[in-house]
Amino acid sequence: MLYLVGLGLGDAQDITVKGLEVVKRCRRVYLEAYTSILTVGKGALEEFYGRELILADRETVEQEADNILKDADVCDVAFLVVGDPFGATTHSDLVLRAVKLGIPYRVIHNASIMSAVGCCGLQLYNFGETVSIVFWTDAWKPESFFDKIQKNKQNGMHTLCLLDAVTVRCLKSCQRKKQVKKFDKYIKVKEQSLENLMKGRKIYELPRYMSVNQAAEQLLAIVQNRRLQGEEPEITENALCVGLARVGAMDQKIVSGTLQQMSTVELGGPLHSMIIAGNMHPLEIDMLKLFAVDESSFQDYECQRNT
Repeated sequence: MLYLVGLGLGDAQDITVKGLEVVKRCRRVYLEAYTSILTVGKGALEEFYGRELILADRETVEQEADNILKDADVCDVAFLVVGDPFGATTHSDLVLRAVKLGIPYRVIHNASIMSAVGCCGLQLYNFGETVSIVFWTDAWKPESFFDKIQKNKQNGMHTLCLLDAVTVRCLKSCQRKKQVKKFDKYIKVKEQSLENLMKGRKIYELPRYMSVNQAAEQLLAIVQNRRLQGEEPEITENALCVGLARVGAMDQKIVSGTLQQMSTVELGGPLHSMIIAGNMHPLEIDMLKLFAVDESSFQDYECQRNT
């Protein structure tokens, strides 16, 4: 059987009891190592699980899936995923391949960012469409995610923004060494630069993870662009937001404030997420105030409550 096992969001101990039992008895155990990261590395996982793990990067999962599924019809194979197994569509593809080959599969779920963001106090059933905010380049500055956030806002819904992870393309030698040290404890994201991809060179770059303040800066730039085009956007500098970092880890951080304030917060290492709040219940407001950069940001909401 093929087992898809969720690892949760924090460290090695976040795996479920059921998941750990599966890992211990499988003949091969793969660790998916590109759609997300844990706060510990492969070595810490191997020590806790008592098993050797085979790293499965994007190339392995998308182009060499047959190797993962090899003999899974006669022995047990586990595929470990940070968060929940179906947090990425790639894993649905793996299931479809298994079914086509007549290999049974079983999913062992775990916490994902899609549900864990409730830790900030916003109620999950008040969330609209989730969006991804991508890194801009000099030649590519998409704004489609902003339109989706505005649509959610118009419907009174909160928006969970998943922040981008891309490769660092232009690091000097000294910068590269610092980056290696900085991300040594994280599972690496294996990606190719566009140039190396086009030339067929298997040279991989180090990852760069978007922070809350970087995401806020891009959103503020879009607000200004829309005004220059004669629009008055639904999302403004005063839109209430929540910044989250390393949800599920011991050093998890949550801050709330305006979009302008989010552009100045520093929440430390990856992974970061951000929420643009919609209409809020009084209990949601009270919870967000626990994490406020400045409680005066909630003054308008308090006035609405009193009215």
